[in-house]
Amino acid sequence: MIAKNLFITTGLLVSIASSAQNVTADTPEKTEVWSPVPKVVTPANNNNAPSDAIVLFDGKNLDEWVSTNNIKMPAAWKVDDGILTVDKTKGNIQTKKLFSDYQLHIEWRVPANIAGTGQARGNSGLFLASTGGGDAGYEMQILDSYQNATYVNGQAASIYKQFAPLVNASRKPGEWQVYDVIWTAPRFNEDGSLKSAARVTAFHNGVLVQNNVELKGETRYIGTPYYKKHGACPIKLQAHGDKSEPLSFRNIWIREL
Repeated sequence: MIAKNLFITTGLLVSIASSAQNVTADTPEKTEVWSPVPKVVTPANNNNAPSDAIVLFDGKNLDEWVSTNNIKMPAAWKVDDGILTVDKTKGNIQTKKLFSDYQLHIEWRVPANIAGTGQARGNSGLFLASTGGGDAGYEMQILDSYQNATYVNGQAASIYKQFAPLVNASRKPGEWQVYDVIWTAPRFNEDGSLKSAARVTAFHNGVLVQNNVELKGETRYIGTPYYKKHGACPIKLQAHGDKSEPLSFRNIWIREL
C-alpha cells in the first residue's frame, strides 16, 4: 500500500510539473496585450477632420486666429467661398491656442498665374511654433517649387535654412498642396539649457519629405539657428513681403499628442 501511494504521489507531482511547464512556455497568448483599449477616432473623410481634432479653419471664419501684430485683435485675412487668402497688408496671423506636440494638417495653394522667381514666388511660411512676433519661431517653408529654382533648404517643405526636403513633391501652381506634419516640441532644463531638441516628420502631398529631423534651433534668416527657452506656442502663418500674388489656405486641423 505504501508503494502504491508513493507511485500515485509521484505521478501527481509529475503531472503538476508538466502543467506548470505548459503555463510558462512561450505561446501566442503570452505576448498578447488586451488593455488599455485605444480610443476610437473617426478618421478624416474628404475635407472633414478626424473626430478628435481641433479645427483651426473650416472655411467659415477665423475665430481660432488672431493678428500676430496684436494678439488682442482678430486675424484680418480674407475668407471667401471656404478659402483663406493672405492679406499682406495685415501681417502674420497665429492661433489663439498654444500647442506642444501635435499632428497638423494644412492645405495651401499659390495662384495659377503666379509671377516671380526663386523666393519671390508664392512665399509664405508655416511656423510650427511661434516664439514671438514677426518671424520668430520654427519655420517650414511654403513656396512655389514647381520648376522654380532656389536654395534647397529654402524650397517648399524645407525646414527653412536647416533641412532641404528629401524630395520635391510640389504640384503645379493653381493646384492644392497638402502638408501633414508631426511636431515634437523641444524641452528645456530649468536653467534654460536644451534638454531635447525639436523634431519634425512631414509629408508633402502624401510623400515623406522630413523624416524625424532634429532641429538645430529656431529659424534664422541670417546666421546659424539656436534655441532659447520657451513653453507651448501658437502656430503662425506668414504674410511674406514678396511682390507675387498672395496664396490661399483651407482645411486646417490639428490633433494634440
